[in-house]
Amino acid sequence: MTRIDVTVPTPDGECPATLHVPDGGSPAPAVILYVDAGGFRETMRVMGDRIAEMGYVALVPDVYYRAGDWAPFDLATVFSDPEQRTRMFSLMGQLTGERIGSDTGAFLDFLASRPEVAGTKVGTTGYCMGGRASLIAAGHHGDRIAAAASFHGGNLAATDNPDSPHLRADHIGATVYVAGATDDGSFPAEQFERLDEALTAAGVAHTIETYPAGHGFAVPDNPTYDATAEERHWKALEQLYGSVLSG
Repeated sequence: MTRIDVTVPTPDGECPATLHVPDGGSPAPAVILYVDAGGFRETMRVMGDRIAEMGYVALVPDVYYRAGDWAPFDLATVFSDPEQRTRMFSLMGQLTGERIGSDTGAFLDFLASRPEVAGTKVGTTGYCMGGRASLIAAGHHGDRIAAAASFHGGNLAATDNPDSPHLRADHIGATVYVAGATDDGSFPAEQFERLDEALTAAGVAHTIETYPAGHGFAVPDNPTYDATAEERHWKALEQLYGSVLSG
């Protein structure tokens, strides 16, 4: 596995990212990993490495690039530090559905230009905030994203948010996998049902499950990390991408 520092040109500026390339030298299908609210940091880059070890070229972008120089958040302390919490929610609030869609278009064009990437079918995955972004991306680029996953994503079917992913279900061309967390206020039972209904009505092949773990279960530097749930999530990704992106 090789990790390459890259810069992706977008309509709003230059987005730093890392490209994670499998061993072997042959082109491979691509996956975009959308980070959680903690932002672009080593934990997320290590997760990109894991995707490359599965045999896919992973792009891990700094979705907060519009803020210029910014310091990644420590998920162990950010919610108890008022200043850091305010800063984090400010950055999160800048990621509108329109911006996520625009950035994703730039990420897809970048991947299509890379010799390491094979084929036109691209996968996505995301965590917490990034789980929502993964589904928003699929709703904006239904002709290019073939597999979309969300892990402990929040507000996936919110009635008070015009950017809620379920509202663009009929634009999704991907096979969708969603894993929610136990007792997660950001993705309660009514949103689970609403998302399922929207995807079903749109004819989207999908699976929605609830893992017996807390919000943040798949991310190793999250205080609610759960090793068993993390491994389950990797197996789910392998199955999703293997059934859609490979071959």
